[in-house]
This record gives sequence, structure tokens and C-alpha cells, in this order.
Amino acid sequence: MELVTQFVDLLVHLDKHLGSVIEQYGTWTYLILFAIIFCETGLVVTPILPGDSLLFLAGAFAARGSLDAASLIVLLSVAAVAGDAVNYAVGHYLGPKVLGRDGRFLKKKYLDRTHQFFEKYGGKTIILARFVPIVRTFAPFLAGVGTMSYLRFASYNVVGAIVWVAAFILGGYYFSRFPWVEDHFTLVEVAIVLISIMPAAYEAWLVRREAKEAALRQPAVTSNDE
Repeated sequence: MELVTQFVDLLVHLDKHLGSVIEQYGTWTYLILFAIIFCETGLVVTPILPGDSLLFLAGAFAARGSLDAASLIVLLSVAAVAGDAVNYAVGHYLGPKVLGRDGRFLKKKYLDRTHQFFEKYGGKTIILARFVPIVRTFAPFLAGVGTMSYLRFASYNVVGAIVWVAAFILGGYYFSRFPWVEDHFTLVEVAIVLISIMPAAYEAWLVRREAKEAALRQPAVTSNDE
């Protein structure tokens, strides 16, 4: 049981343990990163896996020579494209059967929030959602449930995946080359993790606020017995 707990902790907090993973697994790290990005984008039940912070830190380690930036961009872009494609297929074939349920991971509030993105941005949601945790995981699922054709989805998927992966890996690569960052890399790792969870925290706050506002707008129920 303890081994399972450690494994889950490694997956969920891989962004914090990336240095030790590289030391222990070497080139197999690329496969581990591929699997994490694929699952984070492709499995609707794993929105808690690291995404932005993991890519940023991978770029930072590439700048230090531990990984290759070009290989990371190519492999993880493929992982992100494949993940969204699987997520779309799951939504297309299984979405109508589970959409009304409120499970442990497939929460209705997450789906409602993602639906709002589609209402506001249309097909571009597939690109924009790449930069919003949780919404990133549910956007392709809802695209598959809805009426978006796969060819249209695929075009947004490829563009969004490449832009997302390249932006965070190159951001980490060039930002970490500043002398101060190199001298305080551990502090920067912690800061990256904290910053990466801010969008998710903000989204959660928006969901709670909108739920409260919706409750306040509902008319009070009065009894007919007088």
C-alpha cells in the first residue's frame, strides 16, 4: 500500500520530483513525461496531474543539459495531441451516458465551467483551454459530446498542443538561464509549482462564486399552506 501511495505521489507531484526522476531513469524520463502529459490531457479522470509546471520545469532542466529541449517539444506535443484525440473519442462515444453524473473526478461543475468556455470562445476553446488547468482536460471531452466535427477539432488540437508545449518548455528553458535563477533553482522550482496552481485555484473560486450567485438568484420557496 505504501508503494502505491509513493507511486501516486510521484505522478501527481512529478513537477516537484523531476530532478530525482532524471537522475534515476535517464532517457526513460522522456517516456514518463510523455505518459503524464498524455494522461493529463487524455483521461478525463486525471485533471489533477501536473501540466504547465511540469512543462516549464522540463524546459528548465533542458537548459541545464539534463534533457533536450527539441526532443521535449516534439514528444510532448505528440502526447498532448494524442491525449486530446483520445479524450474527444471518449466524449463522443461515452459522454452522453455519463454527462449527467457527478462522480469523484467527472464533476458537473467542471463540465459546466468548460461549457461556458465553449459558449464564449467557440472552437477556439480547444486552443485557449490548453492554458487553463481542469478546463484543459474537459474541453476535448465536451467537444466530442457536442457537434464539433473531428477534422475541425483536430486542427485546433494540433495548433493548441504545439503552442502550449513550446511556450512552457521554451519559457522554462530561457528563464532558467538567468544567473540568479541558476543560483536559486530550488526556490524557482517551488515558485513555479505555486504559480502553476493559481489558475486552477482561480477557476475553482469562480465556480464557487457563480454557484453562490445562482443560488441567490433563485426565488425563495413559499409554502402554499396558509
